[in-house]
Amino acid sequence: MKVELLILGCGSSAGTPALGCTCATCTSGDPRNSRTRASAVITAGDVSFLIDTGPDLRTQALREGLTKVDAVLYTHMHADHLNGIDDLRAFCYINRAPMPVFGSPFMMRNIETRFDYTTLPPGPSWETPSLQTTAVEGAFCHRGVAVTPIPVMHGKWPIYGYRIGNIAYLTDVSDIPEDSYRLLDGLDVLLLDCLREKPHHTHFGVEQSITAAQRIGARQTVFIHMTHELEYHEFNARLPDGIVVAYDGMRLQSGH
Repeated sequence: MKVELLILGCGSSAGTPALGCTCATCTSGDPRNSRTRASAVITAGDVSFLIDTGPDLRTQALREGLTKVDAVLYTHMHADHLNGIDDLRAFCYINRAPMPVFGSPFMMRNIETRFDYTTLPPGPSWETPSLQTTAVEGAFCHRGVAVTPIPVMHGKWPIYGYRIGNIAYLTDVSDIPEDSYRLLDGLDVLLLDCLREKPHHTHFGVEQSITAAQRIGARQTVFIHMTHELEYHEFNARLPDGIVVAYDGMRLQSGH
């Protein structure tokens, strides 16, 4: 099955340009240096999975002409990955059905507590999202597509990345457990967290990202969730073969 990935956003929680900043990245005229908050769509066959609902979701969807979302895969509950949840209302309306959403038990409880109105039955005008939350703790299938959650650490928090076919998406990573490396064998495309030059207590820095990418050995690795410290052209030029820098709107695919 052909699996395709669209990067909706590859930026960190602040986005790029960062407010009030006049650095070379933030003032660049190259659109590849303009990064909205991290999110992606993976399409397998005719099923489209949105990964996270950041605060830029509406803008991203309009920019890419995104009108089809069949399910949402949540990585974790930080605002830059969750707080655009109300924009799922439009996709519920388009589908005329509640939206299936998947994530860890902790993630689903967080949605049900903080955004409890999204778990109610749809109203006549779809004035709020209507979500069907499903907690997952291992591989599952949705509409015939196998999805594998990849447990990783985000500081002290256990969160999920996801693998569909031979494409995997890992954001907000500070450590990859040994058991999770085994779930990443044979990848064509790996999307991997790379926050900034120096390590952060909840994210990989550049050298950590390169080391993890080389160990995983995907045919192509694409670095995501970057701050304005990493300028597109300068950063891309010094990466090893097989590793590139993401940009908003980038499209990738696997034929397996």
